Amino acid sequence: MQPTDKLQTNYTQPTDMDYQEAVCALNTLQTNASLLDQVRRERLNPQLQLSAMRGFLERSGLTVEQLDQLNIIHVTGTKGKGSTCAFTEQILRSYGFRTGFYSSPHLVQVRERIRINGKPISRALFTSSFWHVYGRLNDTKEAHGGSMPAYFRFLTIMAFHVFLQEKVDVAVIEVGIGGAYDCTNIIQRPWVCGISSLGIDHTQILGDTEEKIAWQKGGIFKRGVTAFTVKQTESCMNVLRERAREIQCPLWACPDLGQYASDEQLHLVVGLAGRHQHSNASLALQLTSCWLHRRCETEPRGRGFTEGVCGLINADSLSVPPAEGFRPSPVMVKGLAETLWPGRTQTMSHGSVTYFLDGAHTTRSMQACVEWFRDTAVEHERQAVGPVARVLLFNATGDRDCAAMLKLLLPCHFDFAVFCPNISETVASHADLQNYNVSVENMLTRCLDNESSWRLHTFHKGEPEDQQQLLIQALPSRPLMAERSSRAQQATAVFPCILSALRWLSQGRDPVLLDPASSSQEEEERGVATAPPLLLHEATQIHVLITGSLHLVGGALKHLDPASAH
Repeated sequence: MQPTDKLQTNYTQPTDMDYQEAVCALNTLQTNASLLDQVRRERLNPQLQLSAMRGFLERSGLTVEQLDQLNIIHVTGTKGKGSTCAFTEQILRSYGFRTGFYSSPHLVQVRERIRINGKPISRALFTSSFWHVYGRLNDTKEAHGGSMPAYFRFLTIMAFHVFLQEKVDVAVIEVGIGGAYDCTNIIQRPWVCGISSLGIDHTQILGDTEEKIAWQKGGIFKRGVTAFTVKQTESCMNVLRERAREIQCPLWACPDLGQYASDEQLHLVVGLAGRHQHSNASLALQLTSCWLHRRCETEPRGRGFTEGVCGLINADSLSVPPAEGFRPSPVMVKGLAETLWPGRTQTMSHGSVTYFLDGAHTTRSMQACVEWFRDTAVEHERQAVGPVARVLLFNATGDRDCAAMLKLLLPCHFDFAVFCPNISETVASHADLQNYNVSVENMLTRCLDNESSWRLHTFHKGEPEDQQQLLIQALPSRPLMAERSSRAQQATAVFPCILSALRWLSQGRDPVLLDPASSSQEEEERGVATAPPLLLHEATQIHVLITGSLHLVGGALKHLDPASAH
């Protein structure tokens, strides 16, 4: 049955097969050859990206003017933009507003990217919405040179359709990559904009300096629309200031979280772990308070909430003016405390195995991850009886500097480092987690390169092993494992998929996972020969940090939290 035929059918009760067919059809938009040519052309002239996006939107049956009905909060940044959106959405939902939330990437199921009232849209709504939009675009492609939108563009268009259909009060939209030429930037009139922490990422698309990246991020500013940024480096703040002045956008710098007055009964508690989440929480407070003031004109406010020239940076200003802290309402306090955002500074305990999951994938976000992990792991280890083994499960993708990220992880003093590609399992993987843009061979080669880099960092050529032992035991509050064996330099492993890696490192102690010792197939699935994990057997508990990629974290969650896949 062709997609256009599906469009004529009543899909009030789609079957699971219908959903899987929709996801498989969506996945074809990852590798379409004409799409690749289109992307190459647009990189030479980035303005074409927004023009093409507007064309796809109109072919789907919407206009950019209709998006104004969504009362949008638009957020970009290098790290923390997803967490900021999660705080913002939770606060507004706590007020009773019907919320839409569009984010990327997804962890387990693609429908996580489009949320209504904090929950991923149902399989039925995803399926019916997908074929509705796909059918309109497919029916018109011949008149437009056979063009179809790429994966992220399609989902963005689909999200707009869903939010309008579901009549949300507010749509929190997270930018995909950059800002100025990101497909979400067809939004003409958001209610307020936000910029989380900036750093180096996606250099082939955004540029290789923080200043170039800041210029791209500042592209979401709109004339007369209030915007907030967390504190940035001086060079980034200068670029944002100039962008705001050029666009005539009122821009304000968020205060530290400690500058928000609160009663003893309303102590600010941030639902997401890690000190780096405090700046994201402050940005969310400013965004929601600004939005609420415009909507209700009853909420606490400081400077920055009046549109127009009030907040514009004048020509003589050398800095971005600070937004004022205020006394958060009880609803805001509740919203911050109740925010959940899976895969970001998340801890899961399964018997004697504890998993620490964080999708950090830049050097700055990895620094924050290391700080969070060391603090959190030490607290868990203080409560442990007997030795605790620390294991790193790592992968990174794209043009990211894996060696730099791995070097940042050295102070965590892992007993083992395990590497695998972002492949959930070697047999019939979930369609939502399939990625056709990179070959399996390339992914495995990347893992082997990461293993070599880790060994180079941890065991320098010619350095005595006893000095390595001193390095490993440098964290005094950590219960120490038995002395490393003479095979310490081989305390790494590479596996062909996430499930194989999880089974091996958990050593049959995780009741949620199958016991690899009882499976002959497990031996066949190993990517390389590994020394018997004696230290893992001797440990009373195993602590596993899973990081380097949100896709890796998502693949792990599929197995560690089976309910997330349904």
